[in-house]
Amino acid sequence: MSAARVVSRLLELNAVSDDPAGLKRLTLSSAHKRAVELVSGWMRAGGLDTRLDPTGTLVGRLESQRTGAAKTLLIGSHIDSVRNGGMFDGPLGVVIAIEALDQLRARGVALPFAVEVLAFGDEEGVRFPTSLTGSRAAAGTFDPASLDTRDAAGVSRREALVAFGCDPDLIGAEARDPASTLGYVEVHIEQGPVLEQRDLALGLVTAINGASRGEIFIKGEAGHSGTVPMAMRRDAAAAAAEIILAVEEVGKGTPDLAATVGRMEVPNGAVNVVPGAARLSLDVRSPSDADRAEALTRIRARIAEIAGRRGVAADVSISYDMPAAPCDPWLMDAFERALVAQGHAPFRLPSGAGHDAMSFRGRIPQSMLFVRCRGGISHRPDEFASQADIAAALSVLEAFLESLGANP
Repeated sequence: MSAARVVSRLLELNAVSDDPAGLKRLTLSSAHKRAVELVSGWMRAGGLDTRLDPTGTLVGRLESQRTGAAKTLLIGSHIDSVRNGGMFDGPLGVVIAIEALDQLRARGVALPFAVEVLAFGDEEGVRFPTSLTGSRAAAGTFDPASLDTRDAAGVSRREALVAFGCDPDLIGAEARDPASTLGYVEVHIEQGPVLEQRDLALGLVTAINGASRGEIFIKGEAGHSGTVPMAMRRDAAAAAAEIILAVEEVGKGTPDLAATVGRMEVPNGAVNVVPGAARLSLDVRSPSDADRAEALTRIRARIAEIAGRRGVAADVSISYDMPAAPCDPWLMDAFERALVAQGHAPFRLPSGAGHDAMSFRGRIPQSMLFVRCRGGISHRPDEFASQADIAAALSVLEAFLESLGANP
């Protein structure tokens, strides 16, 4: 019944939306507030003490049964969503953590460490131009400058937090002490097709990929499409097309590397004009920062070669650079023992998507457990994880917690 209750609660939470046509639960919105109230009730029913922290994160705490000072294990994920999103991305990790602790309590298992379930409200980064404020606050890496960022309506994050019932001036006090924190763990759907392709319900994350993002601007020469001979053209769009294929080729050349051009623009483009300019987005990700840096070097070299051959100018500008977040070996090994004990293959894979867990890089040990999702689909209403796979993840999480309790 426990996995069924997880699914039932996910369905109930999925109905909490600011858009009746689909899931829309942006950070610090009305729907987010209602979701906090709903999840808080589930936490209290499971024996957790609850509070809302200054960033809008809902915290449910289970005290240690050990007398004297005890460390704290953090388990979390997020309850905000993208526009027209799916019901498993984020909430699964929160609801399954509440359920695992409730099941351990029902079986009389007393953990020798405290547990905090963290329901972050700002992972997706849809409303404001910055994200991960809740997990960054917990990790002690919160940037106060993010309080001045504004949404499309001109509302600052600080104003939204105050309206939500939070005190932004207290955010600094949320930083967890690494010396008294066991680690941070997160259960999340894979958001990719690898587990399904391998017919596996669960996978152990090795690292959250580092990411570099930016733009490629190509300057050619505009001209009349009927009068400029083909051999004399400096066509920016044609150069862009070749650059896109070169980026794809670099991405395919290194294991676990992904290189993507997701957007192409031709300013002032017209059906009868040779394109004089083009702008491309660039996204390069890898669990290895060294591989990612090498890929960027190769991409720049290929772009320079293509631009020189085609008589255009090309400039690469990187505006975002996030290092990879390797998962903690000790926590990974503990999860692997729980996987094997529950009859699952100990398969390991990197995470191509970003998660709250990456905020703890270099501060607090972190680890993630992936759950298979149908077709690798995410950020869509048809996002789906089966009850059977959720049951498998729940049993592994319980076994993981028990094993930490036996050997904290």
